[in-house]
Amino acid sequence: MKFTDGYWMTRKGYTMQHPMDIRDIVRKGDEVTLYAATKRIERKGDTLNGTLLKATLSSPIPNVIKVTFNHHRGGVVGSPQFELASLDTAIEVEDNEQHLSFQSGELKATVQKNKGWNISFDYGDRHLTGSVHRGPGYINGPEDSVFFREQLELGVGEYIYGLGERFTPFVKNGQAVDIWNEDGGTSSEQAYKNIPFYLSSRGYGVFVNHPERVSYEIASENVSKVQFSVEGETLEYFIIGGSNPKEVLDNYTTLTGKPALPPAWTFGLWLTTSFTTDYDEATVNHFVDGMAERDLPLSVFHFDCFWMREYQWCDFKWDERMFPDPEGMLKRLKDRGLKICAWINPYIAEKSYLFDEGMEHGYLVKRADGSVWQWDMWQAGMALVDFTNPAAVEWYQSKLKVLIDQGVDSFKTDFGERIPTDVVYYDGSDPVKMHNYYTFLYNKVVFELLEEQLGVNEAALFARSATVGGQQFPVHWGGDCSSTFESMAESLRGGLSLGVSGFGFWSHDISGFEMTAAPSVYKRWVQFGMLSSHSRLHGNESYRVPWLFDEESVDVLRKFTKLKCKLMPYLFDAAVTATQQGVPMMRPMVLDFHHDLATHTLDRQYMFGDSLLVAPIFNEHGEASYYVPAGQWTNLLTGDVVEGGRWFQETYDYMNLPLLVKPGSLIAFGADDSKPDYHYADGLQLHLFALADGQTASAQIVNMDGQSVGNVTATRTGNMIEFTTTGSLTNWSIVLRGISNVASTTGGSSATSEEGTIITADQGTTTIRIEL
Repeated sequence: MKFTDGYWMTRKGYTMQHPMDIRDIVRKGDEVTLYAATKRIERKGDTLNGTLLKATLSSPIPNVIKVTFNHHRGGVVGSPQFELASLDTAIEVEDNEQHLSFQSGELKATVQKNKGWNISFDYGDRHLTGSVHRGPGYINGPEDSVFFREQLELGVGEYIYGLGERFTPFVKNGQAVDIWNEDGGTSSEQAYKNIPFYLSSRGYGVFVNHPERVSYEIASENVSKVQFSVEGETLEYFIIGGSNPKEVLDNYTTLTGKPALPPAWTFGLWLTTSFTTDYDEATVNHFVDGMAERDLPLSVFHFDCFWMREYQWCDFKWDERMFPDPEGMLKRLKDRGLKICAWINPYIAEKSYLFDEGMEHGYLVKRADGSVWQWDMWQAGMALVDFTNPAAVEWYQSKLKVLIDQGVDSFKTDFGERIPTDVVYYDGSDPVKMHNYYTFLYNKVVFELLEEQLGVNEAALFARSATVGGQQFPVHWGGDCSSTFESMAESLRGGLSLGVSGFGFWSHDISGFEMTAAPSVYKRWVQFGMLSSHSRLHGNESYRVPWLFDEESVDVLRKFTKLKCKLMPYLFDAAVTATQQGVPMMRPMVLDFHHDLATHTLDRQYMFGDSLLVAPIFNEHGEASYYVPAGQWTNLLTGDVVEGGRWFQETYDYMNLPLLVKPGSLIAFGADDSKPDYHYADGLQLHLFALADGQTASAQIVNMDGQSVGNVTATRTGNMIEFTTTGSLTNWSIVLRGISNVASTTGGSSATSEEGTIITADQGTTTIRIEL
């Protein structure tokens, strides 16, 4: 939202006051409040008939500083509020005639006392940003509206990322962004998942603590500032520090919640009925049989909307015309090793029997006159479940529990964006704040039921909408994309933006949701999809099984599905890291290589865990254009070694793409290529890539609960490489990629293969030494 007319003028209808003259600084416990007049005070009479703005500095956790601006703080602070952590935090305050400093960990806010309004935020000796003259503003607008804004410094060459799952350019500089959940597809500026948090290429983050609409102008209204504003008398934001961008995400997700660990089975291939297609049990079996006959590993089968009868979404009852024996059908599918997902949403159509129940007991969101809020968009006469009512939560969960008892393992929690603001909630929540926040309650209610019924680390959603904290309820997918290369690229931009907004796990509709993809799009999107944290074949009006595209599509899907299953020891460890550190599995290059300026604008490639670089191909000609950071990188599929620090332009067939391993990596491959959930520590194969003299590489092996069961470390000293294992690894071996000149081994026997040299550990061996 813009308030100015150029640099000097204020827009017609608005007046703005800025903190200019700090009149007092008061410390109370671990908080410091600055009292600032909005004009220069030359004499006592100037203190009359004027405004005093307040800014309070505090710290909820180490390396995070909260800034709370307010004008009149006597107003009611409405609910809901984001659920934020608060830890014992040591604060250091230094106060002298020139400045006051407020420090939490390595993060420091320095207030210059004799320079008008000037607060500098620094991490150690590194300047991050600042709130300076004419930056903060209290604004009166039309029809008695009031706003608070802040403008933080944006340095030369500094880029801004994040703000949720945004499909616009990955670098947000020059964009105007409103944090307001909407169902706009992937080809617009609207977003399903709006997160008022951004990450800077300078290595800090800013989180605006407001569930309602937050309006950003990112190097747009003022080209050297990031501006954010909210309506009301108060503005609260957090500066989040760290020694690198990953630490910033760790601190942000410590504040707002770490992602839960999805079950290992969720990382396999999901196949759905698609949306508006016709299907019954015979159709489902035809697809499942076809996948098995073609040796295509399938982990999850998803039933989309029409598992329920039309006009009755949601009544959570199987359409008996199509599925006369749902319990039997689900048992038969599960006997084949499949997990089951069912589509739901938080809306109750009037034709559903649940509408009468909900209306009678007060479980539905109401209008001010006490009537049930309804409209005809999406479902005829649909109403909205009021998740602020504990009884409504219990009622809604009781309906889902029936499905779990029937054999459903997961729910696709669709929608949750079109939430009205002209309503009344059971607990009195502010409906404007609830517009974005509703999805947090919706997904939390479903996720917690799955945890209760199936156990911790067995709960998983496939969610579309989200707000701050929603990362705790994985998995999320990218919404309604089109079946084009352009939409494939915009989907990746959305996933990368969501990843740097605190979300560890993300998926997308392989080959696009709208329309039907050309075979070239399908095959390239399959590669991208199977090299994403979660992988789902889903569409709108047509099925997405590969043989409907061409036979090569079958081969491509088989190769990359099996590859993902083999990589699960490596990938599941990356998933555990996401839950512990808030670092996403799919990462923009800048997150891992922020010192390499060439990575700061890259949005058509990504790191998949710590060691794999993926560059999807976005054209029918197989032409790849991608950047590789410095060092010797190895193509995992072809074995080719390239020297990084430059761009590459190459052509690939459909069985290949740029999938490069970072130098000095130890990648754990599992023994099973038919499913994602198996005993990773048994039959492990550890591939070592380009380990230089004096370097150490390691791989952690985890079990299905995400607990470490073993660790392997490789250290190179001259021509000697020593592997050491801890934990309970059995039948493990080593592959030296690109190395064939092995002179001797101790603790294992060697053989040469196309991939390199394979060293098989002797019985009970924990250390292997290799002389080159």
